[in-house]
Amino acid sequence: MIRSELIQKLSEDNPHLTQRDVERIVATILDEITDAMASGNRVELRGFGAFSVKKRDARIGRNPRTGESVEVEEKHVPFFKTGKLLRDRLNGDEG
Repeated sequence: MIRSELIQKLSEDNPHLTQRDVERIVATILDEITDAMASGNRVELRGFGAFSVKKRDARIGRNPRTGESVEVEEKHVPFFKTGKLLRDRLNGDEG
C-alpha cells in the first residue's frame, strides 16, 4: 500500500473528514515519527511495531567493480521491529 492508497482508504472509512483533512493527518503522523527518530527517540505503536535508529560503525568496504578498499563512514539507519500482534496476524495466528 502506498501513501495515496492509505489516504484514500482512510477517507472512505471516515466520510465525515475531507480528503484534505486525512492528507494532513497522515502527513502529521509521519512527520512526528520522522522528527522523533531524527532526535534519537524510539517510536512505539502498540500492536504494530517500533521504529528506532541504529548506528552503523565506520568500516572498510570494497568497491564491487574494482575490488578496491573503500572507507565507509559511520551512519545511522532506520530500523523497524514488528509488534507481537502484527507478527501473529501475518503468521495466521489471530488469537
